[in-house]
Amino acid sequence: MTTELPADLPHHRTPVEEARALIVRAVTPLPIEQVALRELAGRVVGAPVIAPHDLPRHANSAMDGFAIDSSTPSPWPLSAHILAGDDPAPLTPGTAAAIATGGVVPDGADAVIPLERVLEERDVITALAPVEAGAHIRPAGADARAGDVVLERGLRLSPLAASAVSGLGLTHIPCARRPRVVVLTTGDELVAPGEPLRRGQIHESNSVLVASTLAAAGCEIVRTGGVADTGEATRRAFADAIADADLVVSTGGVSVGPRDHVKPALRALGVEELFWRIATQPGQPVWCGTAPSGTLVAGLPGNPLSALVGLHLLLIPAVRALTGASPEPQTVRAELTAPIGQLPARLRAIPMRLADGRLEQLGASLSHQLARAAQANALALIPTGDGELAAGTVVDAVPLD
Repeated sequence: MTTELPADLPHHRTPVEEARALIVRAVTPLPIEQVALRELAGRVVGAPVIAPHDLPRHANSAMDGFAIDSSTPSPWPLSAHILAGDDPAPLTPGTAAAIATGGVVPDGADAVIPLERVLEERDVITALAPVEAGAHIRPAGADARAGDVVLERGLRLSPLAASAVSGLGLTHIPCARRPRVVVLTTGDELVAPGEPLRRGQIHESNSVLVASTLAAAGCEIVRTGGVADTGEATRRAFADAIADADLVVSTGGVSVGPRDHVKPALRALGVEELFWRIATQPGQPVWCGTAPSGTLVAGLPGNPLSALVGLHLLLIPAVRALTGASPEPQTVRAELTAPIGQLPARLRAIPMRLADGRLEQLGASLSHQLARAAQANALALIPTGDGELAAGTVVDAVPLD
């Protein structure tokens, strides 16, 4: 497993914003495909979704009550009953029609009086308060007009957005193909969970972190796998992965030690480097490049919190760029509950617990402290500087859930 490089080692560190811009420019948005209604949640809209008709198609009642012509005085004899789904006849002049919520307002009616605002005796309706034209009616097209753009290209579809597609009567809409991802972990010291450990070994956890994070971001995880710490095994594993994926993500083996085979293997495969090392703590030793096929290849550090930083600040934006969404990280503003030191040349990205607009430190400031970070739901971004940010300082944070 790779380790953080010493802070005093002379080298160029690419600022996070610059590294992200390099990735975004290097990727080509994935092709568009038609996606069925019940598979839409989590997909990204590939072309504007246009309303094929007015929504609602007909004026309907917003209340259980009585449809009337407001220009005629009460009382009104009851002449009809209208349920949701009925196609009512025109309102008989001078009468009222009982109407259920969602029922089509009959021609000749221009208002609905709620049940609680009338007196009903022997099928005669008397208003208990003045009634204005348009009261409690949802006009045709109030939600959307035929030809309106209901969903913009690049929107990630929530269940609510998918429901809106269903409400338009559509069975399929164009979406970006999901990015195909292969996840590789390097390190002969890694042992599968459930297996006994010898001295010096650790249980492998990065594949779970990377695969689950990218799956939640909308990717298709083609496979995950471990790679033996040899140059040939590393080259062969990356060659196979590049052939199968739009994005290949590895953890470990990317630094400068004698068993760090990732960069030489990628050079041998013709993968062109975009950058090596970013100006963060933790998470500095990140390598990123593009294969001749166009596949994006990212080598993340082996320490889990270092990998977490690269995932959220670089690779989720890359996934968004691949699917045509905005690549900018989705951040919130929140205040620190305790002081925290800054670094003069590196962004600190610290897992914290975010609740009610406040960021609580968990003591997980070092790249290997996975157990301490387990309750984190945000990555607090501590800007560069020479001092300390006081409790109450408002900073950007990237939600992790």
